[in-house]
Amino acid sequence: MSGLLQVRGATVRVDATMLLDAVDVDVHLGEVLVVVGPNGAGKSTLLSVLAGDTRPDEGSVTLDGAPVEAVRPAELARHRGVLLQENQVSFPFRVVDVVRMGRAPWRGTDAEDRDDDVVAGALDDADVTHLAARRYPTLSGGEKSRASYARVLAQEPRLLLLDEPTAALDVRHQERVLARARAHARAGGAVVVVLHDLALAAAWADRVLVLAGGRVAAHGAPADVLTGALLTDVYDHPVDVLPHPVTGALLVLPRHGAAPDVVPEPDHDPTLQPLAEDLA
Repeated sequence: MSGLLQVRGATVRVDATMLLDAVDVDVHLGEVLVVVGPNGAGKSTLLSVLAGDTRPDEGSVTLDGAPVEAVRPAELARHRGVLLQENQVSFPFRVVDVVRMGRAPWRGTDAEDRDDDVVAGALDDADVTHLAARRYPTLSGGEKSRASYARVLAQEPRLLLLDEPTAALDVRHQERVLARARAHARAGGAVVVVLHDLALAAAWADRVLVLAGGRVAAHGAPADVLTGALLTDVYDHPVDVLPHPVTGALLVLPRHGAAPDVVPEPDHDPTLQPLAEDLA
């Protein structure tokens, strides 16, 4: 793996509110970095900083060793593609036309000759080929999310920055979107994805960055970071981490029905021992 993007001491304030507080993060080619944390932790702000859309009040962001603010917008768009939480299209464009917008950074270059093939591949990768002729505003929330994902794929960036790309999707499409993101990383690209679903984070991340209150609470391999004690503390709600009974992979399970004022330490809760022994 090699470094693509480096953030050092990124601090972002809005009036008296600290959105990010001295955050360090490295983005490597060849891996998927998943960012998790509670609401208001600074996840979307960090993604915006990584994209070069938000300039931190303090700290630095470098792309291939150059300050990201010095990279021309057209060049930046060829390096990174951004999928936001909400994707608004004001006019009734067809889905295929929305996806084709992703080719704009390559206009006037030799890569423009490949536009049709790239757009067709992106439609297929996002499973929206059958929706190509539909008007974007007529789509369901999940279909809009997948069409917007196809637009980002059509951009052919080295770095994918995805903000909650699975939020509106069914189980099959959640897996398909993240599998495509992992394939992008394995092919030599890089992926940073914000997820609320901790089980998906455990399944698809090479590294996990946990944000809380605008600061890095933990950073590392999923097995090292996604522990019951840490997640219970960060989310202020009991979370259990257990091995999957079939695959042995991490299962991250919020404890449903738990009283909000009583947050036991899941790693030491004796009521979990029989279940843990059964699953082992």
